[in-house]
Amino acid sequence: MEDRGVKNGCTAVVVALLVLLVVVAGGFWFLGDTIKRQFMAPSPVTVAQASLEGLREQNRLSTFAARYVAVVTSKQSRMGLSAQKTLIMPGMVRYEVDLSKLEQRNLSWNGNKLTITLPPVEAIGPEVDINNIREYGEGGILMSLTNIEDQLDDANRKAGQVELVRQAREEMPMRLARDATRRAVERSFLMPLKAVGVNATVEVLFPDETRGPQERWDESRRPADVIANRY
Repeated sequence: MEDRGVKNGCTAVVVALLVLLVVVAGGFWFLGDTIKRQFMAPSPVTVAQASLEGLREQNRLSTFAARYVAVVTSKQSRMGLSAQKTLIMPGMVRYEVDLSKLEQRNLSWNGNKLTITLPPVEAIGPEVDINNIREYGEGGILMSLTNIEDQLDDANRKAGQVELVRQAREEMPMRLARDATRRAVERSFLMPLKAVGVNATVEVLFPDETRGPQERWDESRRPADVIANRY
């Protein structure tokens, strides 16, 4: 009986030691895993910086484009005669942001909120659809006797491009372009952050939204700059 009691006591001690070892090992594993995740997992700042570099490498981001139609008319009078030509000119305008201008100072953290300030949206173009240009004229006699037709054509082409740019820079298309760009950049930062388990919100702003309404809100070419271009 005494031997059996001793054996049972030894067995209990061994079992207790094994349980203690398991608990201690589990504790060390949990501690090691916590330290590993703390020091080896990328920080939100590191992830955001990587996303910033990825955007910069794209150079220019274009997320929106729109087609416009300009209708312009030019007139000339000479020798008591008159002539006029009307030009219908369709063209495409792309809206881009120059991502190469992004710098570290364009990112800021406030708690779990990341704010990115982008360069202004630029209206690029127009790219004139030459195949679908239409012209209508009056005053064939004067045009046949002089070079008036060439002058009317030249004036219409310049005025048509200026009109396309004017339409492209109106408030509604610029707002649509900004919203499309905002959504694309938000995804570019949110997806990597979520992938590493960071629950953050991303806000994308443009220069006038951070410095007040008096700032220019796009860097589109001025109509005067377009006049010198030919399609």
